[in-house]
Amino acid sequence: MTTDLLTLFDADEATMRGLVAEALAGADDGELFIEHAQAEALTFDNGRLKGGSFNTEQGFGLRAVAGEAVGYAHAGDLSVAALKRAADAVGAVTRGYSGSYAAAPQGTNKKFYGDQNPIGQPSFEEKVKVLQDIDAYLRGKNDKVRQVTASVAASWQVVDILRADGHRVRDIRPMTRINISVMVGEGDRQESGSYGSGGRIGFGDFIAEGSWQYGADEALRQALVNLEAIDAPAGTMDVVLGSGWPGVMLHEAVGHGLEGDFNRKKTSAFAGLLGQMVAAPGVTVVDDGTIDNRRGSITIDDEGTPSGYNVLIENGKLVGYMQDRQNARLMGMAPTGNGRRQGYAHVPMPRMTNTYMLGGDKTPEEIIASVKKGIYAVSFGGGQVDITSGKFVFGCTEAYLIENGKVGAPIKGAMLIGNGPDAMKRVSLIGNDMKLDTGIGNCGKGGQWVPVGVGQPHLRMDQITVGGTQT
Repeated sequence: MTTDLLTLFDADEATMRGLVAEALAGADDGELFIEHAQAEALTFDNGRLKGGSFNTEQGFGLRAVAGEAVGYAHAGDLSVAALKRAADAVGAVTRGYSGSYAAAPQGTNKKFYGDQNPIGQPSFEEKVKVLQDIDAYLRGKNDKVRQVTASVAASWQVVDILRADGHRVRDIRPMTRINISVMVGEGDRQESGSYGSGGRIGFGDFIAEGSWQYGADEALRQALVNLEAIDAPAGTMDVVLGSGWPGVMLHEAVGHGLEGDFNRKKTSAFAGLLGQMVAAPGVTVVDDGTIDNRRGSITIDDEGTPSGYNVLIENGKLVGYMQDRQNARLMGMAPTGNGRRQGYAHVPMPRMTNTYMLGGDKTPEEIIASVKKGIYAVSFGGGQVDITSGKFVFGCTEAYLIENGKVGAPIKGAMLIGNGPDAMKRVSLIGNDMKLDTGIGNCGKGGQWVPVGVGQPHLRMDQITVGGTQT
């Protein structure tokens, strides 16, 4: 498989460049985005191989930007005829419009992951054997195990971006992931636990025996903890969030509100607040797509802008938004490398990469000891957020009572309820143990899904509303 996707068209490069330049004449911005993607997944459930898939797709998207308007057309047919039809369609936004084509992104020589295709390495048989071993290991470890589900997935994406000014960039993006879920039971009660890990690397690190055994042990540990859990109390109380994956609450309750399109349209709770205090002193939040091999990292975004380390909130003050090229231009700001799309059939929009809070100076033990009565939220499941109001609801998948500064009984059914900007002002202690998640994040927006990373240190948040199941 060639990684020079322009050669897949039935025309030479000079002809292609001419066609793109002609299609985008008069536009403010735009590009030809070409993609070739492969993906595979295997799922082992209840002692047998339950599902397997492999697919390949390729195609192009042509975009013309004129002010706030966007013309977009896409096709799975890599031909000059299809490109000309797409050019006719997107040309509707530039008829009668005379824009000044934006300057091309300034390139770098940095790359944050390798380009090896992880699909087929190791073999299908070897991957199935690992899934069988995980199932047997967990069933042999505890007689309370009732169901085991394990899966592996990989993808390999090549993108080639050609602009009307002739600027051209390419990126090759590998991805792997392993997930383990365990259900345990005692009598009529059943509870579950899960663990996953992944990144822009090959399968080697994840399916090594020591690696998957750690993940299996963690999934089982969480399930057994939940089997002993008591009903969560309800009320307003101090909450300690664990490090790593609990940063998903930061991602949802704050991160989306800091994306450029929501702020340009003034539909974000953070709109118009640049330069103002939107969080407690000491809270610094960044979006960083430049971390080697991370799930949310991108060498370039899907408009060709190099990824960056972007400070959003600094010591409690709002200092920046995440931007694609269109929203940055309309807001008089610089693109930040956050123009992302699910694939060639989708337009780019401002999206997060790896979004996390920087660490402070407290140990986790100090933070927990400071709470007289509250809860300790170690892991989260699903949540809902309203971008305009900032209101959120998050369910805890692993949580404990805190009583007199000590971690007590595990609890089930705890829900954290609040408002993103308000919650950030309730952060009173910040841990020195900032950690990123294990590489499992997916983010949905506008019907598109992209891989992301989250992270944070331990945090104490004062007087948060907790929904519980205790009667």
